[in-house]
Amino acid sequence: MEGKKWTYKRAGVDIDAGNQAVELMREHVRSTFRPGVLGDIGSFGGFFALPQGYQEPVLVAGADGVGTKLKIAFLLDRHDTVGQDVVAMCVNDILVHGAEPLFFLDYLAVGKLHPQKVAQIVAGVAAGCRLAGCALLGGETAEMPGFYGPDEYDLAGFAVGIVERKDLLDGSRIRPGQVLIGLASSGLHSNGYSLARRVLLEEAGLNLKEVVPLLGCTLGEELLKPTLIYVQPLLPLIREGLLTGLAHITGGGLVENPLRMLPPGTAIRLYRDRWPVPPIFRLIEETGRVPTWEMYRTFNMGLGMVAAAEQEKALEVLGRLEATGVTAYVVGEVIEGERKVEFIPPLE
Repeated sequence: MEGKKWTYKRAGVDIDAGNQAVELMREHVRSTFRPGVLGDIGSFGGFFALPQGYQEPVLVAGADGVGTKLKIAFLLDRHDTVGQDVVAMCVNDILVHGAEPLFFLDYLAVGKLHPQKVAQIVAGVAAGCRLAGCALLGGETAEMPGFYGPDEYDLAGFAVGIVERKDLLDGSRIRPGQVLIGLASSGLHSNGYSLARRVLLEEAGLNLKEVVPLLGCTLGEELLKPTLIYVQPLLPLIREGLLTGLAHITGGGLVENPLRMLPPGTAIRLYRDRWPVPPIFRLIEETGRVPTWEMYRTFNMGLGMVAAAEQEKALEVLGRLEATGVTAYVVGEVIEGERKVEFIPPLE
């Protein structure tokens, strides 16, 4: 049989490029190491020794991805921020149960492996891990030609944290009469991008590289703002018992996510005039004629986290958060009811 011989590289998978990518990301990964990490990058698995001093340690794990926000990164060929997004989506999820993130694993699947691009992505992951105080313990980079386009990739992550059993936030301490404190988001975070892209890019034809006066920056800069990581501001408050519950506001928005922290017999009342809604949400709502109820069910509407606390602790919680640079507001209260969110004024 004549013709060129087939190799893995000719089929679309470049092992040498993969090895180069590992070398480029090595120092980024090492920059996240914390006490407990055993070994170095390159093993088949990552090793982590549990911290000492826990009486009844509980491990809390979570997994998530960046979603179609990656499409914005593809269009702008900017890949240094989505890594923080994938870390944030995972560590914020385990934080709401009181867990300190210990380590993180990432999964990156690409159509064609460009070592410099992979290094940018992993640098963002490492930056997110440093903000969360967790180690980037390992991961997988898979080159999958024919499955993804040559300039496409998907990014997912997995976080493991630890909490003392008695400090576990499971909703059991939430009672009617407690206040709800909303922590400001940086924008869309990593949710609702399928709707945002359809409205802003496909229907309205807006240019990602043009400045939008309402936003004060280009549309692309707004849409690529990384998801905030709330670990360092909230972990001390959790450990001191100042919070009775937490909800990470992701897919499902403010209509569904706060319900996930509630025990039976309780409900939530949110006052919509108690926090400012960032202009990106107004742009989406008005441009796409999106119903208000759909906006609050899809997006975080300016609140990345909602915390429950005893009324007498609210001022202390607000002050502590402000001291760490987090903007927060008293946005509502826990009421009697059966797992629903009541909005004042009601959603249309």
